[in-house]
Amino acid sequence: MNMNKPVKVALIAMGCEKNVVNSEQMLYLLDKAGFELVGDPNESDVTIVNTCGFTESAREEAMEQIYEVLDCGCKLIVAGCLPEYHKLNPVKGLARADGLVGTGKFDDVVEAVSAVMDGQTPVYYGNLSAPVSETPRIYTGPPGTAYVKLAEGCGNRCSYCVIPALRGPYRPRTADAVLAEAGRLVRGGVTELILVAQDVTQYPDLPGLLNRLCEFGGLRRVRLHYLYPSSVTDELIDVIAAQPKIARYLDIPIQHASDAVLKAMNRRYTRADLESLILKLRGRIPGVVLRTSVIVGFPGETKADFEELCDFLQWAQIPRAGVFAYSREEGTAAASLPLQLTETVAARRLKRVEVLQSRVIDGFNREREGSVVEVLTDGYDDFAKLYYGRSGAESPDIDGVVFFTSPRRIQPGEWARVLMDGAVDGDGKGRVVE
Repeated sequence: MNMNKPVKVALIAMGCEKNVVNSEQMLYLLDKAGFELVGDPNESDVTIVNTCGFTESAREEAMEQIYEVLDCGCKLIVAGCLPEYHKLNPVKGLARADGLVGTGKFDDVVEAVSAVMDGQTPVYYGNLSAPVSETPRIYTGPPGTAYVKLAEGCGNRCSYCVIPALRGPYRPRTADAVLAEAGRLVRGGVTELILVAQDVTQYPDLPGLLNRLCEFGGLRRVRLHYLYPSSVTDELIDVIAAQPKIARYLDIPIQHASDAVLKAMNRRYTRADLESLILKLRGRIPGVVLRTSVIVGFPGETKADFEELCDFLQWAQIPRAGVFAYSREEGTAAASLPLQLTETVAARRLKRVEVLQSRVIDGFNREREGSVVEVLTDGYDDFAKLYYGRSGAESPDIDGVVFFTSPRRIQPGEWARVLMDGAVDGDGKGRVVE
């Protein structure tokens, strides 16, 4: 490879926040190796698409992006979960890529780009049980907010999920590594840290880690993604309640509320457990905002099971919820279950839950009117002529925003006290109060 002229590399990150971290690590390695980082595949010699392969819809979205890059005329490296899925279940179209880099080989991205520029077709798959990479990152997020990965992989073995096959078993980082990275980010101006893992409740001594993070001067908010329902301990609840820097926002994927469906999903709790947990959280953490995810159309989900889920959601009034139709993933235990439901039935049930949840969101916004919230500003919407940002009740990219007016200019990354006074298309709205 001729390095007299720097090779131009573009990187497109797709999928979850853990992929964002891996993408930022690859950018660091590429920059350190002397490659020129560009933002447009049309201007690049090589474009890396860091993909998600979790569901069929995610894979379809990744392939659409891949085909767009192929039309640009640059060389293409597909990284992340899709290559790992391709290893198990060949994906039509990936043969056109110039190189593949699986989730266990992010740290070899420089070698992959060099090989592609030399006319080779590298295919790199690593050890998915290896320790989590501690490669530094080039921070690319919005002003003030950054993800910090606590662990890689998952050990819960839900019957519908391919994550263990794509990212390996659960491997936590050391507390010292997490705290060191968090310290660098806070010193660099980050004021909100979002701690991410497939299950943060598996992290060793999570309460102790949270207490140490909250000692950082300059840090104003810590957010947790995701908590497994049966692993939320009293000690963890006490720390969240006691530490004002920890967002009163808990993302707890329940997936369903029928005991029969939960058992088939290999989830280790019952509806009664969920009800007990929600009552405990709301009783001990004043103002807590819950988020969850729900799967409808799971194999064997009867009409009675679905009605029980709807009944539970009506009772729980969870204001933040992602609702998904079951995706049949080859290689998972659920894929071979009898009584697979049709897409039509799943879509109909999905729509009903979405309508139900839209009413919950409307009620949540009405309840917030008159309250003052701390908003981390993301920017200004020229069309709406409003600033927008996120309070503790909104996590990036999944929950919408708070729109607000201000008598003075507010910069991205700046915090503002906002008096809530309404809603705009499901998003909260208010005005700055000094």
